[in-house]
Amino acid sequence: MKTNSISKRNNVRVFGSGDQVLMFAHGFGCDQNMWRFITEHMQADFTIVTFDYVGSGQSDLSAFNVKRYTTLDGYATDIIEILTELDLNNITLIGHSVSSMTGMLAAIRMPDRISKLVMVCPSPYYMNDLPAYEGGFERDDLEELIDMMDKNYIGWANYLAPLVMGGRAESVAVKELTTSFCSTDPLVAKTFARATFFSDYRDILPHCQVPTLVLQSLIDPLASVSVGQFVADRLPRGNLKVVDTQGHCIHMTDPALTEAEIRAFLSNN
Repeated sequence: MKTNSISKRNNVRVFGSGDQVLMFAHGFGCDQNMWRFITEHMQADFTIVTFDYVGSGQSDLSAFNVKRYTTLDGYATDIIEILTELDLNNITLIGHSVSSMTGMLAAIRMPDRISKLVMVCPSPYYMNDLPAYEGGFERDDLEELIDMMDKNYIGWANYLAPLVMGGRAESVAVKELTTSFCSTDPLVAKTFARATFFSDYRDILPHCQVPTLVLQSLIDPLASVSVGQFVADRLPRGNLKVVDTQGHCIHMTDPALTEAEIRAFLSNN
């Protein structure tokens, strides 16, 4: 049976202390636990909200609806419903990867509730649209990735996790990400993957009016520095900060650097 509470549905956790509220939104194939390397330190100074999108982590899988989650608007609605139930305003949303765009959509819809954004390794469009835009992938590459999910789901997870981490194939983080991919329901994962890799939010960026930090890894196999620059240039109040490291999950592999940049942004905005 579906739970009536949004907080139960999305496995919401509220902890820490402080007047300033930070909401952390996880990326594709992940869950809220992957923010722990940062939140365990920041909870001393901030009130922290973490959650799992419907279908991810320890959320209520029975609430998953393919039609709702075919686009990122469905995931943005998860964020909005959580903030509405908790009656939170003027929060900072910190989104990893696809949650950068999901957070942006939520902020455009409810700027009173989301007053600042931190985008960690964002991409508004993963496909190449040359010569104007280099997203990093051809459509055939992404279609092949989705096809692999159908034919060999475990193989897909073992292929994608090291790629996402940027060559740190033996790291604990790679193993954790692989396990997370494998534990996600295949229908949920495929739906989320299509919403992530085939969406194009380039034209939406200028509509986001809140101060935004675009935090980009120097070497990112999924979202290059040029993509981060593209995002920052088109956000009315965007600022790009490139971190001298590699990989797409810098909140897991380089949490101290990531936390330092978030704190610097918050102290200046």
